[in-house]
Amino acid sequence: MRVHSGVARAVIVGLLLVLYPHAADADWLFAPFIGSAFAGSTALPDLEQGASSTQLIFGGSAGLWTRGIFGVEGDFSYAPRFFESDNQAGLFTNSNVFTLGGNVVIATPLSVTRESLRPYIVGGLGWMHASIDEVTPTVLPELLGRARNSVAMNFGGGAIGFLAPDVGVRFEVRHFRSLERDEEFLTGETQSLLSFWRVTVGVVISP
Repeated sequence: MRVHSGVARAVIVGLLLVLYPHAADADWLFAPFIGSAFAGSTALPDLEQGASSTQLIFGGSAGLWTRGIFGVEGDFSYAPRFFESDNQAGLFTNSNVFTLGGNVVIATPLSVTRESLRPYIVGGLGWMHASIDEVTPTVLPELLGRARNSVAMNFGGGAIGFLAPDVGVRFEVRHFRSLERDEEFLTGETQSLLSFWRVTVGVVISP
């Protein structure tokens, strides 16, 4: 777990160093968000098929965006009861997914968008944590009741629109995929440990 979180921290620091020469022309953007995780697939024992259903997800990002095309950000998200159908306890008493990553942002320059929406694309690497707890841990003791960690990639895009000089809204769609692969619990096919899409809306604050 410490190895994977160290990778995420290294990525964020590296991206900030890349942007440092442009810091004088950059703005800090803080963006808490809420949305849905959907269209997921997993090699974990997803007995309730929760990963493929729509699940609540929330989190936030902090980034340094230049007025040109480049920026960097750190992004965190948390999806409670991710592997539970309808977000309610059934075969599982608890499950969740965390993501933490550092990303590069490529945005439309402010000289082009001015006061209108500012589209962007984003992508990077980080850490993904998935956890499942079974109601009766003696049924599948070797498969459930444990956490899995993996380096993960993410990519997507969205748009930011400011309603005031320092407050705006952000809309985004992003895909997350674990770089670790494993055999799927039921079919035995090798696939990504966990992948899913995330669609969110949030508030943007530029202090």
